[in-house]
Amino acid sequence: MRNPLAQEIVNIPPSGIRKFFDIVSEMKDAVSLGVGEPDFDTPWHIRDEGIYSLEKGRTFYTSNAGLKELKIEITKYLKRRFGLEYDYQTETLVTVGGSEAIDIAMRAMLDPGDEVLIPQPSYVSYEPCCRLANGTPVIIELKEENNFRLTREQIEAAVTPKTKLLVLPFPNNPTGAVMEQEDLEAVAQAVAEHDLFVLSDEIYAELTYLEGKSHVSIASLPGMRERTIVINGFSKSHAMTGWRLGYACGPKVILEQMLKIHQYAIMCAPTNSQYAAVDALLNGDGDVSAMREEYNGRRRYLMHAFEEMGLKCFEPFGAFYVFPCIKEFGMTSEEFAEKLLYEEKVAVVPGTAFGQSGEGFIRISYAYSLDNLKIALERVRRFIAKLKLSGGV
Repeated sequence: MRNPLAQEIVNIPPSGIRKFFDIVSEMKDAVSLGVGEPDFDTPWHIRDEGIYSLEKGRTFYTSNAGLKELKIEITKYLKRRFGLEYDYQTETLVTVGGSEAIDIAMRAMLDPGDEVLIPQPSYVSYEPCCRLANGTPVIIELKEENNFRLTREQIEAAVTPKTKLLVLPFPNNPTGAVMEQEDLEAVAQAVAEHDLFVLSDEIYAELTYLEGKSHVSIASLPGMRERTIVINGFSKSHAMTGWRLGYACGPKVILEQMLKIHQYAIMCAPTNSQYAAVDALLNGDGDVSAMREEYNGRRRYLMHAFEEMGLKCFEPFGAFYVFPCIKEFGMTSEEFAEKLLYEEKVAVVPGTAFGQSGEGFIRISYAYSLDNLKIALERVRRFIAKLKLSGGV
């Protein structure tokens, strides 16, 4: 029999995040700090709108690009929160989560051989999506000494005549790093000089903790709007992961081609999720603010706990992850995570799940209750004390 499989797919490894999640789901009394999913329920008024849409029989396809009402509210929201202006009719597309938007953006923009600059550590989907779109990923290693921020110098060192697209994954999963306006201005200069485009994944835009500052989108900088696809959604900001709803905004010429792929592969995003999202944008600012404040409290708790136990970790100011360094213990990230799981029943994710530059780090999510974090951190404290006592440093 002929091999039924496409070799490109076979060569793509499965997600390193799910491995530990699957193990911990079968382990009694284990505590997982591995999955990046809010522990909050979707706010009731949002759920109620989704339920109401079903009760009213709103169970048919929407237009391919999404409900008109939702696209209008998305553009209002982006203008209000981040100073971005888009035409809801031609520059806005509602997708099945931000992940679909990433996928179809790359498929719409890349020809075989086009190079894509992908800073890592970063979300697991960028590199596989690039390969599936026949692009060539070029990895830029983000450095702890730069607080895992992308620098112009790193772009200059990686760019070639074949480079077409830069992925800008900030606030960052897994590091929690953010890019401030001055950082983005330097990146924007390099992008313009080399005639590049930007895929800016801003799914964690609402979860930033720099005092007195909010998220800045590179698309808001002069000359960048026409070069940037902004990816966002409702999973992280509004605790709507299972609703599977995201969106992309950008130049009409790119959105038209993304819509074509979306039409043939998806048809439209879930109808009741779209109605719920309208309510989220109209009435959800207070929910977002309350969740952000709670996450920030957990972030501060973790940083204090790490300091007390002597675990090195740069201070993150975005998303809901910390990325402590475990190099002192003489183990790979995979070995450390497995040993912690089997000895203390705490699941974390090896930094290498987010690229080889994550070696020597682990990702801990604080999208869990403070009670769970306290239990887990006490176990981590005990684990580290044993390692130090046994000379594993």
